[in-house]
Amino acid sequence: MARYLVTGGTGFIGKVLVGQLVEAGHELVVISRHPEKHSGTLNDSVRYVGKFSDIDSSTIFDAVINLGGEGIGDKRWNDKRKQVLRHSRIGLTEHLLALLERLETRPEVMISGSAIGWYGAHDASPLTEDSPYKPEFSHDICEEWEQAARAVTNLGIRLCVIRLGIVLGKNGGALKKMLPPFYFGLGGRIGSGKQIMSWVHINDVIKAINFLVNDGSHEGVFNLTAPGAVNNAQFAQAIGKTISRPTIFPLPGFVVKAIFGEMGESLLLNGQNVVPQRLLNKGFSFDFPGLDAALQEILIR
Repeated sequence: MARYLVTGGTGFIGKVLVGQLVEAGHELVVISRHPEKHSGTLNDSVRYVGKFSDIDSSTIFDAVINLGGEGIGDKRWNDKRKQVLRHSRIGLTEHLLALLERLETRPEVMISGSAIGWYGAHDASPLTEDSPYKPEFSHDICEEWEQAARAVTNLGIRLCVIRLGIVLGKNGGALKKMLPPFYFGLGGRIGSGKQIMSWVHINDVIKAINFLVNDGSHEGVFNLTAPGAVNNAQFAQAIGKTISRPTIFPLPGFVVKAIFGEMGESLLLNGQNVVPQRLLNKGFSFDFPGLDAALQEILIR
C-alpha cells in the first residue's frame, strides 16, 4: 500500500486514476475546490480537502500526482480566460510546492501534467521530447507549468512531466464534445482535415503514470500519446466507422475561427504529430496503440 496526494483528482483523468488507485488498495488525499461534493463517493481510503493548508506537515506521501487545471478547450480564450488557465495550473503547482517544502517527510516522486501544446503548431513531421517548439499561448502556458513543477527537484523529489495528447475515454474529455454531431450523421473533418491529432486512451494514461511512479530510474519529460497519431480527417472517419455513421459534413475553418477564436485555431485547426519516444525507449507497452481499437473499446464495448 502507498499513500498518494492527487490534484485534479475529480477531473476526467483524475476520477479514473483515483478509482484505480483505490481498487489497488492505496490511500489518497485529493485536493478539490469542492471537497464536500465528493466526500463519501468512494471509501474511507480517499480524503478530499479544499486547501493545502488542511494537510498537516507530518503527513507522509509516497507519491504526488499533479493533474489540476481548468479545461483549456472549455471556453473561448480572452485575457481573463488565459489568466484563469494559468492560475489553475501554475498557481496550483506553486501552492503544491509550498506544501511539499514544509512536509517533514517528502515524497519520493511527483508526476506533473503538461500537454503537447508545448510544441505549438506543427506540420506532420514527428515530434519527440527533444524537438523544438513554436512560440504561442499553448506553448507558453505549458512551459510555465513545467517550470513551476521543476522546482521539486530542488527538494530532492524525482520529477516526471507528462505531455498529454488528446485523452480519449468514456463519459468525458474531448471525445464527449466531439461525438454529438456524429451520432446525428453530421460529423466530418474540421478545416482541411490535415492537422495531426495525437491522442491517447485514458487506460494508457493511467498505466503510464503507474509505470513512471514505480520505477525510480524514470525522470524528466515524457510525451504521453499513442504511437498511432492520425490526421483529423482520418480521426473523423474512424469515429464514423465505429458508430456506423457517415462523415460527410466538414466544419469549415472560417466557422471554427468565428465561433472559437484563437482557441479554435490553436486546438482544432492546428496539430502536432507527437511521438512517445522516451516511453517506448524505456519499454512501455501501450494497450491501445491504434485508434480503431481504442474507439471500439470506448464506444462499443
